[in-house]
Amino acid sequence: MKNQLIFYLLIFSTSLTAQNSAMVFDHKDYSNSEPSYAGLYNVSLSQLIPVEQNLERKEEGLLLIKNLDLLDLSDSERFSSLFLKEQLKKLDLATPFNVQHNATLERFIRVYLRDRKAYFNRLINKSEYYFPVFEQHLDKYDLPLELKYLAVVESALNPVAISPSGAKGLWQFMYGTALDYDLYIDSYVDERFDLMKSTQAACAYLNNLYNSFGNWDLALAAYNSGPGNVRKAIKRAGGNKNYWEIRQYLPRETSSYVPAFYATMYLFTHSEFHGLRSVKGEVSYFETDTIQVRGGLTFDAIKKNTGIDIELLRSFNPVYKKDLIPELKEKTMTLTLPVNLIPRFMASETELYNRANRTENIQETSKVIPITVLNSYLVTNGDNLSSIAKKHQISLEQLKNWNGLDSNFLISGQRLVVTDHKKYTGNISKKVKLIEKSQTQEYEAKNGFANYTVEYGDTLFKISRKFGNISISDLRIMNDLDNVNNLKPGTKLKIKKRSSEVQN
Repeated sequence: MKNQLIFYLLIFSTSLTAQNSAMVFDHKDYSNSEPSYAGLYNVSLSQLIPVEQNLERKEEGLLLIKNLDLLDLSDSERFSSLFLKEQLKKLDLATPFNVQHNATLERFIRVYLRDRKAYFNRLINKSEYYFPVFEQHLDKYDLPLELKYLAVVESALNPVAISPSGAKGLWQFMYGTALDYDLYIDSYVDERFDLMKSTQAACAYLNNLYNSFGNWDLALAAYNSGPGNVRKAIKRAGGNKNYWEIRQYLPRETSSYVPAFYATMYLFTHSEFHGLRSVKGEVSYFETDTIQVRGGLTFDAIKKNTGIDIELLRSFNPVYKKDLIPELKEKTMTLTLPVNLIPRFMASETELYNRANRTENIQETSKVIPITVLNSYLVTNGDNLSSIAKKHQISLEQLKNWNGLDSNFLISGQRLVVTDHKKYTGNISKKVKLIEKSQTQEYEAKNGFANYTVEYGDTLFKISRKFGNISISDLRIMNDLDNVNNLKPGTKLKIKKRSSEVQN
């Protein structure tokens, strides 16, 4: 099976106390091949028709399934529609969700039992590791613990799942939404693959969606398709906010999303009744610990100094995309290792950093730095690269690398970076500094709104926190940003003032 989870027959000492444990996956097989989470929840019409036809054949509310190969014989006699209704009714009373029996939900449950029973056994095994982590964060946000099943629907608990549309990680964040919720992404790091940080972001996002719609069915639908699509569906339905009545106006995938969530919740809750049980041996559990490290370390160097298998190292640290822990300003970098290898790493840590420092100059000069008024020089007639480098007391190699120059060609009026931001050189007037400073955050009272100028690094999430926890949904509505994820610096946003501020 292409997407088969593998386990490592490695035995590590557990003499040290670990702060966490981790599961091991095959880093090479992270593609979503059959039976991926997409295949698990995309139920075809041909699969549902026989079940739907059978649901129409009822005598006194009992499902007739004698001649249909839908369930194990041990289940068939006792698992009637009437019995399912009673189970769902009890589940509804035990959760804050609106779990109601209907033909659609019953079809999903029965098809999963018929076609995906073995796969659910593997999911139950994986959930033993992930669910305690999810529950801890959900409890912190005072959210329903049943939302842990959402990650099953989203990624089948594959920590580095990637959807065809580009959503990534356990919680399947799209790039723009990930930035909105402070998940860091660049060419080397993708925090959508970080278990703790992505779960925290998912909790914040779900909390905002519920506050926006006041309804968990609609919040779940918005998590899948975006708040804009849900608002459009409500509008097309004449303002109706009942998910089951606006399903027809939602994207096809979203129309199946909420039934898939409730079917998953039901099957996990009643797993014993349906003979679903954890399948051991698919993954290995290791006692691990996470330590803070400085950047610049390669996985190859860590492997050489600790002896850890490279695939195991990748499995523990999927957040690093290119086998390198980069050095990022104002970010703490971490490394997860089996606990018995922590002392070995710490013993060789000085040697690792010394080796990294020997190449630090090369790494530093390879960075192309964004140009600003404060860090650049305006080329004039008669200038050349050597004279500019000498004037600003930097090397020619630094000047070319910071500006991504492959040749010595210059043109009058061209701006060149001449500092690495650690210091400012060249003739920079006070007037220029004041101009640069004036481009930061500004408030302008106007018709009950404040105007805000987007700064470098701003996200909707950060802006919402700056102004008294204004919701991201409100920011999108007021500024027509339904389909906009990346905010350009300099963009003007309208921020609704609190009533007390307007009166003043």
